[in-house]
Amino acid sequence: MHSRKNWLKKDSWFRLVFSWRGSVIPEVLPRSLVCGLFGLIIYVLHILSFRVHLPVFGSLISNIVLGLLLVFRTNTAYERFWEGRKAWGTLVNTVRNLSRQILVAISECDITDRQAKMAAVKLLPAFAIALKLHLRSEPINAELEAVLSPEQFERLKTMNHPPLEIGFWISSYLQRQFQQEKLDRYQLGDMIRLLNQMVDVVGICERILKTPIPRAYAIHLKQLLLIYCLSLPFQMVDQLEWMTAPIVALISFTLLGIEEIGIQIEDPFGHDPNDLPLDNICHNMLRNIEDLFIVSNDQTK
Repeated sequence: MHSRKNWLKKDSWFRLVFSWRGSVIPEVLPRSLVCGLFGLIIYVLHILSFRVHLPVFGSLISNIVLGLLLVFRTNTAYERFWEGRKAWGTLVNTVRNLSRQILVAISECDITDRQAKMAAVKLLPAFAIALKLHLRSEPINAELEAVLSPEQFERLKTMNHPPLEIGFWISSYLQRQFQQEKLDRYQLGDMIRLLNQMVDVVGICERILKTPIPRAYAIHLKQLLLIYCLSLPFQMVDQLEWMTAPIVALISFTLLGIEEIGIQIEDPFGHDPNDLPLDNICHNMLRNIEDLFIVSNDQTK
């Protein structure tokens, strides 16, 4: 109950309503003001006795058609966002399972074996960090340097696809343990299957990243939105008069905001407030591994 109250206090309804960070207001507000200014111009023409009230524009673009297009756009973007989140959830669970199996199943003969095992387990969160940087088109940085050996870190700088290289290192380590009879064939098979799941996550994320919403669809929706928003003053000016400008701005803000939400979440791997919290996910993986190290060390004493 206490945590529930904290959540309500942190993300209360009014706090969210007036929140600037994470909203689409910065992107949408200028466009909405332009539409409102256009409505003001139409009102000025109206009071100057120009015939600008054209209700025929109300049937130019059906509200239902535009609404369906916006809903489809947003749903398609959210589906990509949710698929990316499921992929990273799978990666988190797989890293936990594989690290636990490596620490428990692989036998140790001396301190060298122990060190090699620890280094191999650190490669698992390194895989996730490398994937995050790969999806963001960012170079190898100090975040990876902290979990890799100097030789591995320098090697990774030269690779075009760092996550796959780290996956290869993990696979090579497991194969060596099998050849040294520190793993049986069934344990090796289970671990390789988990490693394959990690590589599958890479493919899922790359598919989301490299398959954007078709450009023709995005262009056509923007054109329809613009035509609709600019036709609103002609429909309203006779009844609303001076209220035409703010009402047009408000309606435009609503519709353009829905479109902008879809734009922001369709690529969920960046740094925007509405993207997936990949930094936190990778940090939690590192903490999970450190906890497993503590448990493993306690059991070996």
